Parts: sequence; C-alpha cells; structure tokens
Amino acid sequence: MPLVVPLSSGVLSNLIALQTTTNQINTVQNQLATGKKVNTALDNPTNFFLAASYQTSITALNTILDNITIGQRVIDETNTGITQLTNLIQSAQGSLSQALASAATTGTLTGTTTSISGTTINSSLTFTTFGFVATDVITVTDGTTAVTANGNNTIAQLQTSLATSANGKVRLEVAGDGRLLLEGAAATAAITISTNSGSTTALANLGFNNNTNGGALNNTAAAGTTNSTRLALAQQYDALRTQIDQLAVDSSYAGVSLINSQSLTVFTNQTSTAKVILTGSNDTSAGLGLTSTFSANSFQDNYEVNAAVTATKNALVSLQNQASTYASQVSILQARADFTTNTVATLSTGINDLTLADSNKVGAQLLALQTRQTLSSTALSLATQSDQNVLRLFR
Repeated sequence: MPLVVPLSSGVLSNLIALQTTTNQINTVQNQLATGKKVNTALDNPTNFFLAASYQTSITALNTILDNITIGQRVIDETNTGITQLTNLIQSAQGSLSQALASAATTGTLTGTTTSISGTTINSSLTFTTFGFVATDVITVTDGTTAVTANGNNTIAQLQTSLATSANGKVRLEVAGDGRLLLEGAAATAAITISTNSGSTTALANLGFNNNTNGGALNNTAAAGTTNSTRLALAQQYDALRTQIDQLAVDSSYAGVSLINSQSLTVFTNQTSTAKVILTGSNDTSAGLGLTSTFSANSFQDNYEVNAAVTATKNALVSLQNQASTYASQVSILQARADFTTNTVATLSTGINDLTLADSNKVGAQLLALQTRQTLSSTALSLATQSDQNVLRLFR
C-alpha cells in the first residue's frame, strides 16, 4: 500500500501553493529560453495549430521561391546565350561581307534599269508590267537546263522556279536599287534569257541588252578558277555555324536550355494554378535558318552569299524578339518573387504574434514568481513550525 502521511491543512495549503508557483516558474523559464509563449498544443491549442498551418504555408511558398529563382537563372543563362549567339552571327556577317568584296567566279548578267513607269523594280511585279504579253514565255537557261515563266508570272515566281530547279545553275536577284541580276551558280555556267515572241523592248525594259534573235542575250560564261579567299571565308562561316550549335546546347541551367528547344514551367502559387511557361526556341544554326548554303559552291557566287546575308539578318531579328520576350517574363517572375517573399514575411509575423513571448513581460513574471516562491517557502516553514509547537505540548 502507498504510504499516506496526513498533513495539516496549513502545511498542505502552503505546499500546494509552492508547487504551483514552482510549475509556473518552470513555464516562464521555458518561455524565456525558447522566446515563445506557445511551445506545445497544451500551451494554447488554437494558437499552436494556427501557427503550424502558417508554417506549412511558408514551407510551400519557400519551395515556390526556389522554383522562381531557378526560372530566373535559366532566363539569365538564356540571355547570356543569346548575346553570344548574336556576337557569333555578327562575326558571320563579317565573313559574308568579305566574301562579297572578293571577286565572284560566276557568270553574271546585270540589268541596268532600276524602275518602270516610276515604280522601283521589285519581285512582286509581273512581267506584263515591262511589256511582255500574257502568253509570252520567258526562258532562262544556263546552257544545260532551262526554266520558263509566262508574262503573267511575277519576278518572285521566276526566282522561286530558278532556285528550286533540280539541275539549274542560275539564280535571279533583285538588287537594292531595283536592278535584276542573273547569276550562274557554277564555274561553267553560261546564262541566256529569251522570249518566244521576240519581245526585245520588254527585255530592254528589264535592263538587259539584247540582239535581234528573238530577244536572246549573248551567253555569259563563268570564270573557271575557284576563288580561294571565298572558299576560306565559306569555311569560316561553317565553323561559326558549328559554334552556334554547340553554344545552344551549352547555354543551360539546371539541365534546361531554352535556346535548344527545351522549355520550363514555373509555378508561382501553392495550388499550381498560376504559372509562367518559359517556351524554348531552336537557336541552333538550322533553327535560325543558317543552313549551309555553300556545300556545292563554297561562296563562289554572290547569290549564295546574299542568301546567307539574308539568313543572318533574319536570325538576329529572331534573337532580338526572343530577348524581348524573356525580358518580359523576367519582370513577371520578379513580381511573383516579391509577392511571395512578402507573403512569407506576413505569415512569419503572424506566427510570431501567435507564439512569441514578450521578454520584458515574461522577465517581470519570473521575478514576481520567484518572490512568491520565497514567500511560499517561508509560509510553508511557518506552517510546519506550528505543527511542531503542538508536539512540544507532549514533552
């Protein structure tokens, strides 16, 4: 059986008061040690579980902040890649300019007319504009393969026909001032343009000299010696294309390269209903349209070089548009990061309001409890002495 020692009411009362004060001192000391007034659910269930809910939200929001940061770094790396791609393409343009400055090894027929009836010659004009009849057949031949157009066709349509001819060696360009340029794309090419109706006046309106033989032009033979300077510049251009391909792959962060056809989705809220999709682009040489234009000709003809010049200009415009898009997305991500950071701060303040102790108040409480403890100990001692006085009566 447990030992039960009866205590007088005075001793018991003071003992209970001392124990209560001691427990309160322990609680206050714990608050001072932790800095919190709510450490467990027993301290304040409502505040404890509400603070725990806030903390769960903070943890989720910090994960979102990490994802946003990754998205920002991916864009930073992408912008760096775009800058370097721009530098490489500008270097390629330098090679192309040098190639154009060096003599071509092609046969060239150059028109002298730059306008017709006050309109600058452009690729959208039809041949009837220059005096051809609708049924007229315009033939361009390199001595082996002939390509034809009728009077209702546009210059652009003839350009396309010449460019897509499987075996043809002639290309047609419209110079910036409106002159038409027919160029043989092989060292052995010879160019002739003629009509079936002998429209010598119409050919003259295009800016070409002609003889009386149905409007046929004298063949213009290409040079037969390869221009080594242009060949070297073509190889430089090809090397830059290879560097562009490698840079597109290497411009990645966290395994994502937006300029190598990869994309990244950045969620910006806890429910994953708000997001920013970073859509990638194919900024390899092929994706930017910088395909090899000199596999057969090695920049020996101006047509191929000019096609590469156009491709580099288009590539730079594409990169500029991408940079603008990513700049806008950076602003969105930064706004969401700032908002999320502020939300975390608000929730942290809410947790502090619910759980943190006022150190000044708790300190004052500890001092008061220690004083009370001393008084309770004295009172307990006095009560015990009272019991001892009863004992003296029996001596």
